[in-house]
Amino acid sequence: MKKALLIVDVQNDFCPGGSLAVKDGDKIVPVINELIEKFDLIISSQDWHPADTVHFEKWPPHCIADTFGAAFHPNLHSEKIGLKLLKGTKNSDDGYSAFEATNIDLSHYLHDQKVSSIYICGLTTDYCVKQTTLDALEQGFHPFVITNAIAAVDVKPGDGNKALQEMYTAGCTLLESIEI
Repeated sequence: MKKALLIVDVQNDFCPGGSLAVKDGDKIVPVINELIEKFDLIISSQDWHPADTVHFEKWPPHCIADTFGAAFHPNLHSEKIGLKLLKGTKNSDDGYSAFEATNIDLSHYLHDQKVSSIYICGLTTDYCVKQTTLDALEQGFHPFVITNAIAAVDVKPGDGNKALQEMYTAGCTLLESIEI
């Protein structure tokens, strides 16, 4: 059985200067680049919202398809990503989880590749990372969340820590990149 690295939403709009910036969101990029060198199967997700999505009733406009904000952070070694998932592409779709990608069925792809363990990193701990992790468990995979390669929005202070506890309680493994 294989293991895969799943990089969640390391996009310009979620990094400092972006329209929905995560504090220190760009500080995880060097850690993720080191992780990329340790995996043969590297997958990423990207928010890819239409400009008129209902998602923007809850959040400021961000990661609008084909814009600078939707692009990967410029320092991310994205050329090494083998599969790029687009999510939140429909007007009525929030697209928090990489398993909601509209261009490929991630669960089927991972099963076809004989992946059992998914190592998850990226943005945001309390939304997209959390939902991707919970969906991975639901789909029969063992997710490992790399705690020094994630960052939270923390709409309410502590949301990121609550999300980590929720993922751990649900059955994921929390670890740091040095443990891989």
